[in-house]
Order: sequence, then C-alpha cells, then structure tokens
Amino acid sequence: MKTMTISKSKKQKKTMAERSNTLRAGVLGSNDGILTVVGVLFSVAVATTNQFTIFIAGLSDLLACAFSMASGEYASVSSQKDTERAAIEKERELIKTNYQDELAVVADYYVERGVTQETAKKIATELMNKDALGTVVRVKYDLQLGHYMNPWDAAFSSLVSAASGGIFPLVAMTFLPASIQWPGTILAVTLSVALTGYLSAKLGDGLVKTAMIRNIIVGLITMAIHYSVGLML
Repeated sequence: MKTMTISKSKKQKKTMAERSNTLRAGVLGSNDGILTVVGVLFSVAVATTNQFTIFIAGLSDLLACAFSMASGEYASVSSQKDTERAAIEKERELIKTNYQDELAVVADYYVERGVTQETAKKIATELMNKDALGTVVRVKYDLQLGHYMNPWDAAFSSLVSAASGGIFPLVAMTFLPASIQWPGTILAVTLSVALTGYLSAKLGDGLVKTAMIRNIIVGLITMAIHYSVGLML
C-alpha cells in the first residue's frame, strides 16, 4: 500500500510539471498574440482609416502569430523530448558498461546534500538495486522515466492562447467607436499584458509586481514603435 501511495504521488507531481509547461506555453503565446496584433493594428490604423483594411490586417496577423507560436512550441518541446530520451538511452548503456561510476555519481549526489559518505553509499546501493536507470536519470537530469512533455499539448495551448490574446486589441481597435478607439485599444492592451505578466510570475514563482510592470512597459513601447512606423507609411 505504501509503495502504491509513493508511486501515485510521483505521478501527480510529474503531471503538475507537465501542466505547468502547458500553461507556460499558453501565457507566452497570449502575450505574443497581444503584442504582435496590436503592433500591426497600430501601424495600419495610422496609415489608413479604413476599418475593413485595419480588421483584415489584424486578423491575418492574429492567425499567422497563432500558427507560428504553435509550430515553434511544437518544435521546441519535441527537441526537448528527444534530448531527454537520448540522455536516458545513454545512461542505460553506461549502467551496463560502467556501473561503478554511475553508482559513485548517485552517492556523490547525496554527499553534496549533507549525507555522510558511508550513508550515501548505502542509499545509492539500495536505490540502484531497485531501479538503477530511474535513479541515475533522476539524479543527473531531474527526469522521471516514462514521463515526457507533450509537444502537441504545448502547441495547442500556444495556438489557442495566441489567438485569444490577439482578440483583445483586434476587437478594441475595430469595434470601439472612433472617439475612443485609440485610448480604448491602449487600455485593452495594457490590462491584458498586465494579466499575462501576473500569470507568468505566478507560474514561475517570480515577483508579480515586477513582471506586470515589465510587461506594461514593453507593451507601451511596442505600441509607440508601431505607431511611429505607421506615420512613415
């Protein structure tokens, strides 16, 4: 019963890590969607007052950004997954050909954490006898056998979040009354990037206030730059 409980706990922890990775991809995708779409909207809206042209430009950029983020995230996570698998296969061979060195690595891991040399050797020996490969990859790479990040989850999360993020400036710029179109879009972008800053700080255990302020500043700079570009068109 105790073994089953420990196994279940490990699985839950890994599942939380996988969910965190998917959420991280979502937050980053949303932030990119907001900034890229508002950048195009500002450049085009300064150059023309035709609402249909502005809308099509913003919508096209929203779709391009969403699929670009999804494909990039898929490639990135797939590469990570391949690297993890390659590391595991390498350790599998080392255990067969150089078992004592692998055992010493595990023992040193516990010595570095304050365990005496003798006790560390006993712990390492017991763990290696039970699950040599799982122990070594956990100690060396902080990996758990059989659990890899899912590139499709990350890609879908980025796709949806980038599209969702881009909707805020697109709707504000194309559907608000002309009298409040610009300040309304600026406000929508400021609030949305502040939210993504908050979420990214929470997911990464960072400073919430700093992340929000940083995102707001980047958002304002992005809008200012693209507004200037529009004036030159």
